[in-house]
Amino acid sequence: MFRKVVVGISGGVDSAVATLILKNKGFNVCALFMQNWDIKDEMGICTSDEDFKDASEVCKKLNVPIYYVNFVKEYWNEVFSI
Repeated sequence: MFRKVVVGISGGVDSAVATLILKNKGFNVCALFMQNWDIKDEMGICTSDEDFKDASEVCKKLNVPIYYVNFVKEYWNEVFSI
């Protein structure tokens, strides 16, 4: 049985709870934050920085390592440009 799990974490409740459940079940969990968008909203704010901060705080409390990857280019080219 696999004991290592990578969880996509957004900084929201659902991914935080999923991470906690997996950790409590004995899995060796690490978290992955994927930035897929970088365009600012109409107020000039890109929330990905705040989302990563929230995700990092959750992981710190759960003692789970978090990794950040930027897929903005791939997301644009492989999702929107097709």
